[in-house]
Amino acid sequence: MFSQLKEDLKVVFERDPAVRGVFEIIFCYPGFHAMFFYRISHWLWNNKMKFLGRLVSHFGRFLTGIEIHPGATIGRGFFIDHGMGVVIGETAEIGENCTLYHGVTLGGTSWAKEKRHPTLGNNVIIGSGAKILGPFKVGDDSKIGSNSVVVKEVPATATVVGIPGRVVLSGEKRIGVDLEHDKLPDPVAKAVSCVFDQIHRLEDKVAELQSEQKQLKHQLAQYEKLEQAEQLKEEAV
Repeated sequence: MFSQLKEDLKVVFERDPAVRGVFEIIFCYPGFHAMFFYRISHWLWNNKMKFLGRLVSHFGRFLTGIEIHPGATIGRGFFIDHGMGVVIGETAEIGENCTLYHGVTLGGTSWAKEKRHPTLGNNVIIGSGAKILGPFKVGDDSKIGSNSVVVKEVPATATVVGIPGRVVLSGEKRIGVDLEHDKLPDPVAKAVSCVFDQIHRLEDKVAELQSEQKQLKHQLAQYEKLEQAEQLKEEAV
């Protein structure tokens, strides 16, 4: 237990530049408190004391605003920043060195007593307000943008944004923990930009066609004048 607490303290120091000391973490960090209550409730749950496990979990939720079901499986190096509103379901599985921001939900989409919550690989970062819903896997080194709603599997080293979540980057493996989850592509802005580019091309094409039309009208007028002149010449003869 003490070695796990020491590791949790180390994780906070590594990933939160605002931290100023050990006592600040112990007394003022809800993510640290939530993991403390989770470890106790998880042990009780796995040792067939499920009511006590749920009770400890509920007490931790009351104090921290973070709800972690005691049946969830969480790997080493897990970090919850701020944490208010984080919900982690019973069958959720979280790999090593994952980071969740406030308002994240690892939720289910079924009432059946089966695997119904997501599985996170290693080194996954989930931005604030994101919802991961369903029994699928989010691959290693993936990043989920803030307020995204992910309802299908995410490949490794992918970046997902939007509602529903779409992969906008893939194949870029991170070195270490990258907390800059705000620097993500905006697929909507990209789509709008493409539409504007297409509009500009169409405007240029219309201008080109209008110019050709004017030239044709001018040539047709010249031709009509020549025809009239020929007719007058024939009548004079």
